[in-house]
Amino acid sequence: MKIPTLLSTSLLAFFLTLVPRPCSAADPPASLPLWEKGAPGSEARAAEPEKIETGPGVCNVSNIHNPSITPYLPQAANATGAAILIAPGGGHKVLCLGHEGYSLGEWFSGHGIAAFVMKNRLAREAGSTYTIDGEAMADTRRALRLIRQRAASWQIDPHRLGILGFSAGGELAALAAMQSDPGQPGAADPIEQQSSRPDFQVLIYPGSSSRFTVAPGMPPVFIACGENDRPDISEGMPALYLKYKAAQVPAELHIYAKTGHGFGFRPENTTPAAAWPQRLREWMANQGFLK
Repeated sequence: MKIPTLLSTSLLAFFLTLVPRPCSAADPPASLPLWEKGAPGSEARAAEPEKIETGPGVCNVSNIHNPSITPYLPQAANATGAAILIAPGGGHKVLCLGHEGYSLGEWFSGHGIAAFVMKNRLAREAGSTYTIDGEAMADTRRALRLIRQRAASWQIDPHRLGILGFSAGGELAALAAMQSDPGQPGAADPIEQQSSRPDFQVLIYPGSSSRFTVAPGMPPVFIACGENDRPDISEGMPALYLKYKAAQVPAELHIYAKTGHGFGFRPENTTPAAAWPQRLREWMANQGFLK
């Protein structure tokens, strides 16, 4: 029996509401898998669809088994050659890809900086078999290597590549700066030949700072948080800054008044804390990462 046109249209509209929508003002660019044949240990689940939760100010993604990066590349005439890998937060349970991902990627590309929003495997979502130091950090280091391996085609300088992380993503960013390697020159995979060391690190209200270690020669660091955040961050970040200063690692710290956790980057926000990306860009210029 032929379904009436009006009913067919209504059913189509209903089912379309069940399809996950992009979580940014504009559709994000196409993502690029970190491993073409699937992430090691996750190959059997690589085809599983991601879970996307959307709502006013919400863009949470989970069930990630095929980790990827989404590139936001600046116009050639505006490009500085610098690049940043963005690690969104979410407690290692979800990734907050809106105010801690896509919107910031758009801002960076509009200011001449190539940005890459990472989707990494999650260690603390229900039923996860992944770990932070295992799969999540493997994804983070792989993303840095992949960006370097494709630096020429993206017109970026592989020696001006940093990592920026929010909250749980800040933990990944700090660990990437703490523990890196120069790559394997003889590896069959050209991506694995690249270094996983970030040239600079940006820690925005990072979690688990008690496990951070500081040593001379680490990448320069930019830190931002709110004074009303929980004590391990609002008090932990000043203490961390002093450790970098003692180790003679270039560091800059911003603590924003009347600000709590999770402020991220929202273009419509007009509070002083919303201007931290501009302060970061000024710091990058002062450190010589913008040329």
